[in-house]
Amino acid sequence: MADYEVPTLTGEGYCEVPAVREDVMKGKGPFIAKPAFQEAMHFPSDFAEIGELVPNWKERALDKMADLKGRYRSLQVFLDICVKCGACTDKCHYFIGTSDAKNMPVARQDLLRKVYRRYFTFAGKYFPKLVGATDLTEDVLKDWYNYYHQCSQCRRCSVFCPYGIDTAEISMAAREILDHVGYGQKYCNEILGKVYKIGNNLGLPGPALFDTVEGLEEDVEDDTGIKVRFPLDEDGAEVLLVTPSADFFAEPHIDGLIGYAKVFHETGVTWTLSTVASEAGNFGMFIGSYETMRRVSLRVREAAIKHKVKRIVFGECGHAWRVAYSFLNTLAGPFDFLDQRYPIPQHILEFTWGHLQAGTLKIDKTENDDKVLTFHDSCNVARGSRMGDAPGGQFEIPRHVIRAVCNNFVDMPADTIHDATFCCGGGGGLLTDDLMEIRVKGAQPRAEALKHVTTHNGVTHMAAICAICKSQFTKVLPYYGFTMDQIVSVHQLVSNAIILQRQVSVQARPDEEEDEDDDA
Repeated sequence: MADYEVPTLTGEGYCEVPAVREDVMKGKGPFIAKPAFQEAMHFPSDFAEIGELVPNWKERALDKMADLKGRYRSLQVFLDICVKCGACTDKCHYFIGTSDAKNMPVARQDLLRKVYRRYFTFAGKYFPKLVGATDLTEDVLKDWYNYYHQCSQCRRCSVFCPYGIDTAEISMAAREILDHVGYGQKYCNEILGKVYKIGNNLGLPGPALFDTVEGLEEDVEDDTGIKVRFPLDEDGAEVLLVTPSADFFAEPHIDGLIGYAKVFHETGVTWTLSTVASEAGNFGMFIGSYETMRRVSLRVREAAIKHKVKRIVFGECGHAWRVAYSFLNTLAGPFDFLDQRYPIPQHILEFTWGHLQAGTLKIDKTENDDKVLTFHDSCNVARGSRMGDAPGGQFEIPRHVIRAVCNNFVDMPADTIHDATFCCGGGGGLLTDDLMEIRVKGAQPRAEALKHVTTHNGVTHMAAICAICKSQFTKVLPYYGFTMDQIVSVHQLVSNAIILQRQVSVQARPDEEEDEDDDA
């Protein structure tokens, strides 16, 4: 299946720390963005061919590093305070899966730290060899491009760092510098260009979205006998649902979207999707660009104002929820025009769990009795956000919902869940086929934990609340002997178990009304 070695699973629930090897993943970086993608992102594009650097690239790189160091004090702190204690060395899933020394978090940080010391510290300027300072050369830049795209920015290493050094921020800074010298990543920058031009990561235009939701309404009615609406671009609804575009496109994502719709239907809460904000994901975070994050986030504000909603609810997407929970009010606020009685924004699981607690939803848990579930804590939710009004809600609320709709649930080993969760291996802008080797090897720790509960507890399926995790697992789990349908959405489980009782009158869609006007 693969032209590289796939790690072997033991089924014991843990991974052996590998013997360190040098440069085994050197030169395994992703495709580089062509000038057109750079230009669309407002990054320097004055280079002729892919792989060329912009004129005066060294000065531009150092100017950008100085800008970031001055703008984000945390970045300079993280570059200054590492004492090489080694606590992080075996905490990275990519190091465990590849054994490459530069995939140890401290070594990956040092790729940038050595250059920072050379040009921005007194000791590095005058005594570089004494402090491990390095000149910025093309070879160093290529190492940055290679290894900073072998970091999913999951922040697991930060949990175990006694100083709290956030490798993700260092990776983001390195990628932003690379974007400014002609070494932008094709995958992320092409996707962001689609968001700018069309409105979502997959490049699905409005008519395609209308066709999709119309088809979903027909499918649900055929399946249940009840008309469940999937509103799109409707004004005056209470809730604007912002969900990853994968929810419109493929399994198991689309099954989760069906679950959202059924929940809104049964609670009687009016809602709408929007072609203006048809993407919850924000890849601006992956490339470290505040300006890009803000531009993408402003679509949510624009849609909320346009459709005159009272609340904003985000669907199942890990990094989207981190951006929404941690940054949205800064990036696109204030949201003083929304109903202040509700969280701004709110996660769909918070919404669903609240109604399960209130008894609004009638559930038949036996509809999921063909499954024994476990749950994958997505890293951006686990380590970059919260849910509910109590600490740890991001861990407990998803499990509460699963237990409310399923009879059979088992957690994976304790050192692989909650804030110690392992990344799926495809986050941080790495979910691209040109990085399949690092994706497969990076998934080893999670696959090992899943194998353990499969063998010892009879687990048949793993639920997740992140679009990237779902896409990654459907692609890489077969490399480890699982099947792609063993990954499910949490709201897919809700969809299976919910008993639909409400019959409502159905209004015409905005696009249908326009068609009628045209016919007249």
